[in-house]
Amino acid sequence: MSGAWGTALAVAGGLVVALVLCWLLLLAVLWRVSRGRTSWRDALRLLPDLLRLVRRLAADRTLPRGVRVRLWLLVAYLASPVDLVPDVLPVIGWADDVLVVVLVLRSVVRRAGPQALERHWPGTPDGLAAIRSLCGLTAG
Repeated sequence: MSGAWGTALAVAGGLVVALVLCWLLLLAVLWRVSRGRTSWRDALRLLPDLLRLVRRLAADRTLPRGVRVRLWLLVAYLASPVDLVPDVLPVIGWADDVLVVVLVLRSVVRRAGPQALERHWPGTPDGLAAIRSLCGLTAG
């Protein structure tokens, strides 16, 4: 029995260490992304446009299939109650969702090009500039 408990404690400890490392990585990425002109308030205002952008990109049959699959998986992840970090944890619960969205959008831009963002962006030019910044694109 002590062998099973030892294994369970080792697994639990490993999970705690992994979560702490993921949390630190998440903080580092969010710090790097937020260094620009975009404030957290501006980012929150972008949420409805960002959701429409993801849906429009996922429905665009001219984009490569792998890109569309990634976007639909993102939609499923965001809709799912299962997260990397539970949403009930203040700040970091939502921060993992932000990180996943940024990583997927960067992947989409690398594969489909920035023109896909521009073509499907439903919001203001300032909002598009913020999204381009999050995706690691230069102003333009």
